[in-house]
Amino acid sequence: MFNHHFRYLMLLVLILLASLTGCAQAAPGAENTAAEGVTLINPVGPIVIPLAGLEGGAVESSVPVSIQYWKTGDEAIGLLSNDTAQFAVLPITTAVNMNAAGLDLALLGVHEWKVFYLVAADGQTFDGWDSLIGKTIYTPESKGQTVDVLTRYALTEAGITPDEQVTFAYAPAAEIVALFQEGKLDYAALPEPFVTQALAAGNGSIVLDYQDYWSEVSGAQNGIPIAGLFVKRSYLESHADIVDAVINALSASTTWANENPAEAIQASAEVLPLPEAIMQSALERIKFEYVPASEVKEDVLNFLQTMQAAYPEGIKQIPEDDFFAR
Repeated sequence: MFNHHFRYLMLLVLILLASLTGCAQAAPGAENTAAEGVTLINPVGPIVIPLAGLEGGAVESSVPVSIQYWKTGDEAIGLLSNDTAQFAVLPITTAVNMNAAGLDLALLGVHEWKVFYLVAADGQTFDGWDSLIGKTIYTPESKGQTVDVLTRYALTEAGITPDEQVTFAYAPAAEIVALFQEGKLDYAALPEPFVTQALAAGNGSIVLDYQDYWSEVSGAQNGIPIAGLFVKRSYLESHADIVDAVINALSASTTWANENPAEAIQASAEVLPLPEAIMQSALERIKFEYVPASEVKEDVLNFLQTMQAAYPEGIKQIPEDDFFAR
């Protein structure tokens, strides 16, 4: 009798262990998916601020996110092309051109809306775009970046021919700031925090808010869709849960940075080593707000189509509907 009951109990134990083992095998699969680390690349500049909460640990993510910072478009392309990174924060126009060149990206959301201003040296006026006829506008890096294309569009709409009636000059932003402070140039179209740096010596003033201009001519409510969060489409299609986790992390980190600007500046100091006072002033003229791609599709397409009409070389191809992932 004892042996019979013992065999019966052992059978029950084996069945129970088998069922627990089955559950244990299923659960780790889900956990491994959630725990799979991803890499997000982000440009060096003021747009490091929205990531400060995530980078500094004030905002948690259900998926480990490794953040790397890029300085040139070619560097960003390389990191995405060789699968080092699955996610990227990119200027909208840059991402659209990468997409057109064969790097299949999907826009998840836009979170930078306001950063560009036109500054004028003391003694220079700006009563409208006609004020720039015969002048030179300095703007960062190279032809085709956002504020360059936007300025060309505005001049064209005003009946002024860029490069003929108004000269464009390109240089690193820090060099433009130095020239402006030395009184060696009249106008510069810059993003923050370089605007604040240019004016720090007490010379010159902001004469145009590009975001206000764009809202007036386009009817856009949020401002200029400047930069956003992108994912490689191949990754999106196979890791939907992880994509959602990264979206939630960036959105939460952006909100945290808006609510804690001083802490965000401190957390970003190693990547963006600028005086705290400069960054505090700059953030007053920058707008960060995460908005899903599905909600800004119309604004993004309107901006891209307008910019392409003004400067076809700057926007190689208007993206299809599947460019907007969420």
